[in-house]
Amino acid sequence: MPKFDTSFDFKVKSQHLVESSNPIFTRLFAFSLLMSLGVPSYAQSEGGNNLLIGSLIVIAAIVLIWIIVKVADNLLHIEGRESKVDDSGISLIPKFGKVFQPKLPAYVEKSGFPVHVLKKGFDILLEGAASGEEVADAEGVTRYAMQPKNFQGMSPIPKVLPEIGDEVLAGQPLFYDKKHPEILYVSPVSGEYIELNRAEKRSIAELVILADKEQRYAELQAPDLESAPVEEIREFLQKNGGWALIRQRPYQITPAPDDVPDNIFISTFDTAPLALDQNLVVRGNEAAFQKGLDVLGKLTEGKVYLGLDGRPGHAPAEAFVQAAGAEKHWFAGKHPAGNAGIQIHHIHPVGPKKKAWTLGVADVITIGNMWLEGRFVADRLVALNGTELKSPKIVRTRIGANMGELLAGNIKDTDNRIISGNVLTGQQKQKNQYLNIFDNQVSVIQEGHYLEPFGWLIPSKSRPSLSKTYPSFLFPDNKYVADTNTHGERRAFVVTGQYEQVLPVDTYPQALMKAILNNDYETMEGLGIHELVEEDVALCEFVCTSKMPVQKILREGLDLMQAQG
Repeated sequence: MPKFDTSFDFKVKSQHLVESSNPIFTRLFAFSLLMSLGVPSYAQSEGGNNLLIGSLIVIAAIVLIWIIVKVADNLLHIEGRESKVDDSGISLIPKFGKVFQPKLPAYVEKSGFPVHVLKKGFDILLEGAASGEEVADAEGVTRYAMQPKNFQGMSPIPKVLPEIGDEVLAGQPLFYDKKHPEILYVSPVSGEYIELNRAEKRSIAELVILADKEQRYAELQAPDLESAPVEEIREFLQKNGGWALIRQRPYQITPAPDDVPDNIFISTFDTAPLALDQNLVVRGNEAAFQKGLDVLGKLTEGKVYLGLDGRPGHAPAEAFVQAAGAEKHWFAGKHPAGNAGIQIHHIHPVGPKKKAWTLGVADVITIGNMWLEGRFVADRLVALNGTELKSPKIVRTRIGANMGELLAGNIKDTDNRIISGNVLTGQQKQKNQYLNIFDNQVSVIQEGHYLEPFGWLIPSKSRPSLSKTYPSFLFPDNKYVADTNTHGERRAFVVTGQYEQVLPVDTYPQALMKAILNNDYETMEGLGIHELVEEDVALCEFVCTSKMPVQKILREGLDLMQAQG
């Protein structure tokens, strides 16, 4: 998080020192007002003006003490962040929730690893999860595609290497970005390159491979990790597809060939709706995961960090807890506690001059296998979720599987939407399109083509909501059927405080979104835009009363900042 050293930043901070005490400060103020209105009549009826004066003095003293405590706490947090100290538990007076918070699992407390308990967030519990630990092979998938648009910032028309009809091997280069020809993007499977699909303005959307029944791999000669110079390791990854699996913060882009991260982060759990259990991903791939960590450790001058799941009932795999060459941190809390960006914020925040790399567990395993097996293995576990599936399940497939073939015979005959990814951040797909490279789940939910007359005025069916006007908050373990209805139209972008309730980072997201809409570069940077990507603010979009496309707004802001250099 950048230091707030501009005049605007000081103004924003000072303005929010007291505001951050809401809703308690608001309630105290309201109580004081009610007392000031009600006490005089009582005092006059009893003939005791002293009671009125004494009551007002007591109320004023309580409010004043509370303001002093909140201002002091905020100043302590500011000093803690500037000193790079974990400030999550700093307070002059212990908070009620801190005293009575649920006890952490014993293995978390005994591990000795740092623990981050996040108070903000919101879990969306949905029906249709692919439960259990059984994994089946995805039979009948014959076509796979690499999609240049999956890589943020890539030129719309990259340089394609094979010709239509050529045979390709798994791990063989397919294309490269003309801005960075050193970085090659490889085929996930072997087979015949049969189709190049274009999108708007003739941009390249998909390079389609008809897969062989028996997979053939390009042989890789990985450099020795102990003796090879770092430059050789980096060049090997760039030429053979491993570099393309890395995403860099800020901006969520593929790192440039000469970029060196301050630190590397891997989140070993996912808190998004209907998320795939990462323990299943690492099961049977423990050696490859460790080798991937060893490789990544050579690429940074800082550390490799693993975010471990500290929630009760979600014990992480031993491969994560016992991993060597990485510093482990526990994270406990609601979604988005499992997001790498949230974990980065609480360990080592990024900024305009501080870079971090992030990878998924499966991506680390793929890099590890480039050394252990000498080939690019693009196998992926994918959770097929949603109430509109006949049988939600977890399948083993490969990067870029065809959606129609992946879901063949498993979709109900209803009006539904297919999503590559989760319901908060995923992309709508048709049956003839393909799974995005960084997605490990497919969500199939109902389309919400219905209206609710006077829905804002009369009671309606229960749904997952941050608002206490719905009875769902009384039943926190209830699961719901998801659909695409937004339950309202686009409205004025008013300040509600809802974003701040679900985003566990030290910023003011609503003010940030307004700064982006105003193209206010200085304010955008001061409010920490470099720390966020779309998945981090997806919950803000979900709870937004104004129905603003928060993820789209943030991406526009990130693109503006990146263009400014």
